[in-house]
Amino acid sequence: MKNLLNRLKNVKWRTWVILAVIVVAVVAFFVISGARSRSQAVSQLQTAAAERGSLTATVGATGTVHARQTAILSWQTTGTIASVNVRPGDQVQAGTILASLASTSLPQSVIMAQADLVSAQKALDDLLNSQTNQANAQLALANAHKNYETTKANFDYQTSQRANAETIKNAKAQITLDDKLVDILQRKYNDTSGLSDDNPVRANAYQSLYDAWRQRDHDVAVFNWYIGKPTQTDLNVLTANLALAKATLDDAQRTWDSLKDGPSQSDVAAAQARVDAARATIALAQLSAPFAGTVTEVNGLVGDQVAPGTKGFRIDDMTSMEVDVQVSEVDINTIQVGQSVLLSFDAISGKTYTGKVIDVSQAGDVVQGAVNFTVTVELTDADALVKPGMTAAVNITVKQLDNVLLVPNRAVRLVNNQRVVYVLRSGQMQEVKITLGASSDTVSEVVDGDLKVGDLIVLNPPSTLFNRPSGGGGGGGRVVVGGG
Repeated sequence: MKNLLNRLKNVKWRTWVILAVIVVAVVAFFVISGARSRSQAVSQLQTAAAERGSLTATVGATGTVHARQTAILSWQTTGTIASVNVRPGDQVQAGTILASLASTSLPQSVIMAQADLVSAQKALDDLLNSQTNQANAQLALANAHKNYETTKANFDYQTSQRANAETIKNAKAQITLDDKLVDILQRKYNDTSGLSDDNPVRANAYQSLYDAWRQRDHDVAVFNWYIGKPTQTDLNVLTANLALAKATLDDAQRTWDSLKDGPSQSDVAAAQARVDAARATIALAQLSAPFAGTVTEVNGLVGDQVAPGTKGFRIDDMTSMEVDVQVSEVDINTIQVGQSVLLSFDAISGKTYTGKVIDVSQAGDVVQGAVNFTVTVELTDADALVKPGMTAAVNITVKQLDNVLLVPNRAVRLVNNQRVVYVLRSGQMQEVKITLGASSDTVSEVVDGDLKVGDLIVLNPPSTLFNRPSGGGGGGGRVVVGGG
C-alpha cells in the first residue's frame, strides 16, 4: 500500500511537471508569435511625414465646347439657289454674301421691293436735303397770319360797339339836313316840269336832286349801321370764320416749327423705316454673314429649291472657344469670374489647355432634385484641335494656399463624424482629431488639431481601428502595434 501511494505521488508530480512545461512552451510560443506579428504589422504600415506646402483647391466638372458666337442661317422666302459662295472652313467677314436666290424665282413682293426702295430712298433724301418743304411751310404761315388778321378785324368791326352817342346824334342830324336838301331840290326840279328832259336847266336840277338822294341814302345807311347789330346767323358765320382762320394759323405754325430747324426726328425715322423695310425685303433673296467667323456648315447646292425655314449655313466665331459646365450649389460660392482653369479633352490626348471663368450664373436649375449653376469658361490657348461639340474635363482653381500644413487625403478617416488621422509615435499608433480646410485631389489643409510638421501619418491604418463600435474614443487614445 505504501509503495502504491508513493507511485501515485510520483505520477502526479510528473504530470504537474509535464503540464508546467507545456504551459511554458505555449506562453513562449504566443509571446514570440505576437512579437513577430507586431513587428510584421509595423513593417506593413505606410507612412508619410506631415509637412507644410502649397495646395491648389479645384472644382471639377465636364461640359461641351462651343464658340463664343454661333448663328444658324435659314432662308426666309421661296426661290431657287443661284449661287453658293463659300465652303465649310472658309473665314468670312460680317456682311459677306454666302448665297443668293435667282431673281426670277422670287415672290412678287421681293421683286417689287426694288422699286419701293428707290421711292423710299428719294423721299428720305428729299427730307434730309431739300428746302422746298421749309419754304412752303414758311409761306403757308405768312398767308395764315394775314388771313387771320383780316378775319379778326372784320369780326371785331362787325361785333364791337360801332359808334358813340355823339357820332350817332351827328349822323341823325345829317339825315335831317339831307331830307331838307332833298325837299328843296325836289321843288326846284318840279319847277322845271314845263321844260323838256334834254333841257340843260331841267337836267341840272335832276342831277342835283339825284346827288342829294344818294347822299341821304348813304347817311341813312351809316346811321343804321351805327345803331344796328349783326343777326345771330351773321354772328355764327363771323365766329366760325374766325375759328377756322385761327386753326389754320396754328397748323401752319406747328408745321413751320417742325421744319424750320430741319426735318423732325420722327419724320426721318419714318422715312428711314420705309427704306429699311424695302432693304429687308430685298435681303430675303440672299444669306449674309451676321458677324466675322468660320463657316462650319453649308446646306444646299445651286439649283436647289428653298422655302422659309430651310437651313442654309452655320457660322461660328471660333476666335474664342467656351465651355459651359454645371457646378453644384455646394461649390458655386467658391467660383468667381477670373479664376484660372485647366481643361483636357478625350479627343485630344496628352495635352492640357488653360482658361478662365468669364461668367457665373446667378440662378440655379433644379434637375432631378439637384441644384446646379452654369459656369462659363473661356479657353485662353485654344488651337485648331479644339472644335465645337467636344467634351471637356474642367478643373477650376478656386483657392491657392501656400505654407499650410497638409495631410494626404488617403490617410483621413471619419470616426464618430470626426475627421481623424493615425500618427505613428514610438511604435504606437495614435488617433489624432483634425479639422480640414481646402482640399485638392491628393491633399487637404489642416486648420486645427494636434498634428505637427514631421509627424508620421499612417496612410493605411487597419480598418478595425475606425470601424470598431466605440469609434476610437475621445482622441489621443493609443493603439499598440509594436513594442511594449
